[in-house]
Amino acid sequence: MSPRRIQRRRSRGWRMPPGAVYVGRPSAWGNPYRVSQADKSMWVVKHQGRVVKRFATGREARAYAVHRLAKDIQTGRAPWTAEAVRERLVGLDLACWCPLDSPCHADLLLGLANPGGIT
Repeated sequence: MSPRRIQRRRSRGWRMPPGAVYVGRPSAWGNPYRVSQADKSMWVVKHQGRVVKRFATGREARAYAVHRLAKDIQTGRAPWTAEAVRERLVGLDLACWCPLDSPCHADLLLGLANPGGIT
């Protein structure tokens, strides 16, 4: 079975599957682009405490945060390299708080670690 993204939950009795790696904040694999809701009609993406861009929906903001991280990986400005992702996360399920039907940097990490093997 191919590695997959798992949504963490706070529900009673839920446990992270054995062997899964948490990649959300504040783990070493967390996306440095933070998405938050500024008010009822606006979402923002922040980097190092500063607002980078504003969006009407959380989905758009999360997609942008993933896009920015991908660019940072390509240009060598990310907290880790694509090679480090391949070495440390290959074959592992990745867990994050993002909804499964929304963009998430865990999908980016899965794609880097397991080219062609994402479900």
